[in-house]
Amino acid sequence: MAIERLFDLLPHYARSFDPKDDVLAYKEEGVWKKINLEKYRRTVDSLSYGLVALGVKKGDTIATIMNNRPEWNYLDFAIMQAGAIHVPIYPTISKADYKYIFNHASVRFIFVTGDDMVKKIKEVIVDCPTVEEIFTIKGQNGERNLVELIELGEQKPAPEIVERIKDDIKTEDLVTIIYTSGTTGNPKGVMLSHSNLISNFTLVSYIPTFGQEGKALSFLPLCHVYERMLNYMYHYLGISIYYAESLATIAENAKEIKPDIMCCVPRLLEKIYDKIIASGRKLTGIKRGLFFMAVTLADKYDVNGRNSKWYKIQHSILDKLIFSKWRDALGGNFKIIVSGGAAIQPRLVRTFRAAGLPIYEGYGLTETSPVVAVTSTDHNGIKIGTVGPPMRGVGVKLAADGEILASGPGIMMGYYKDPELTAQVIDKDGWFHTGDVGVFEPEGQLRITGRKKEIFKTSLGKYIAPELIENKIKESPLVDNVIVVGENEKFAAALIVPDFAYLRAWCDIKGHECGTEAEMVNMPVIRQRYARVVDESNVHFGNAEQVKKFDLVPNEWNVTTGELTPTLKLKRNFISEKYKTSIEKLFQSNGNSNGINSKFKP
Repeated sequence: MAIERLFDLLPHYARSFDPKDDVLAYKEEGVWKKINLEKYRRTVDSLSYGLVALGVKKGDTIATIMNNRPEWNYLDFAIMQAGAIHVPIYPTISKADYKYIFNHASVRFIFVTGDDMVKKIKEVIVDCPTVEEIFTIKGQNGERNLVELIELGEQKPAPEIVERIKDDIKTEDLVTIIYTSGTTGNPKGVMLSHSNLISNFTLVSYIPTFGQEGKALSFLPLCHVYERMLNYMYHYLGISIYYAESLATIAENAKEIKPDIMCCVPRLLEKIYDKIIASGRKLTGIKRGLFFMAVTLADKYDVNGRNSKWYKIQHSILDKLIFSKWRDALGGNFKIIVSGGAAIQPRLVRTFRAAGLPIYEGYGLTETSPVVAVTSTDHNGIKIGTVGPPMRGVGVKLAADGEILASGPGIMMGYYKDPELTAQVIDKDGWFHTGDVGVFEPEGQLRITGRKKEIFKTSLGKYIAPELIENKIKESPLVDNVIVVGENEKFAAALIVPDFAYLRAWCDIKGHECGTEAEMVNMPVIRQRYARVVDESNVHFGNAEQVKKFDLVPNEWNVTTGELTPTLKLKRNFISEKYKTSIEKLFQSNGNSNGINSKFKP
């Protein structure tokens, strides 16, 4: 039986793989709790019957706002089996965005995790007339919870009705509307069909080198198409899914379950690397020497195996002494770590692969379901600084201005209720215009060089791709985040967010007393240290691209404070407005105490 609708994955799982007790798993009160396929399917069916009892009809929209957990999967499959459209939403967006999405998608029912989200949503739905009820996973606020809906389905089973609904659903039917977070304006509702997502996970399913014996650690939001597509791929391959407790417990959870694969964003890998380096700095004597010998060796690693005999001898020794400990800290069993959502520093790919932690980089968008290109084990399947070759079955070409165009079965149905915007991004020949700029390497890999809307021009007519410069600056463990600015100015400048934990450790080693973050960023010795970071980055770029001045920001950027999207990308317009005064001072011609000049002069 072919998989033509996403809910076909559950019977496929039953037919194709041996019974196991950990199809899904989660940790609660310090204990991993496992769910077998029988319970999984029974719960999904009962929820489907419960939704039918509520009067849910084909084409209705149902929203979920929750973290990664088995209940997300229960609801996802139940919503599909009832013929409804799943609208998964980030738990971290603004009330204004919730209100917009609920009204734009005409949402009928909302499922949330607990009381805090209930309180937030209740303030919103006063102005959302289509919303009929909020259900909770856990909560004591008087709303019905998921268990009650399951019990309703058990009391009013409707297998014949649900089967008729399923039989009436076609592979090209709309299955989900995913609202992209964006950085400005209202969110856009990306319409994806069953076939869009099925094509994507089947096309990438050849990449894992393991099957039903494997375990995946899941922590990126399932409401994002990236983790969601992989979630379906895990079902397709019979891989067990373990949901991490939180972003902060990933290393601990990995040590407990020893996963084979996980999906992450570059920011997480940067944090892991920084922690590894910080642990090395605490060592003394020969241990410290060997540690940093390994770090230096890793940065020279050839990912295609073209290392000298002497290099391999050194690597073999340091692998036993150093790299094995890095692997053990992450469970010791990773075969694939997929990085996506933003460009990853080339140094990280080399270092982690040298340590036996194979980083795979993928590229795509919500509108492409999502993968367009990905690292693989194919011939020429990996090249540092690229996202690998276009995925099998996906067409990729470059427009005259370098914009990446994609075609194939994963291209979205369009933007919900916005045919004009759809026509702007999907041309008459079916090519989706990604908004990203890139080049092809001679061996066929795709290199992303920037985002069309983010590339800016200085007043001297020079184009700047800020992400490339930002990634180079972020290679320093002293840097938590950075934004490069300078549109219509004479030169590029930057706002830098220090990694304050690392910076305090550096101050301790150097014997500098430091107070609050605000005091630290104004200390001359610290500002001079960051001037060195910028200068070391500048040598990799032409004169027009070099950062001439910078300022240090005394607070971390995150999703809650608004500087980052839920996928940890910079909200450039928000940051530019929030730090407008600081940015303006960087470009004042008379110099000032806030902006530090690098040795590279405009």
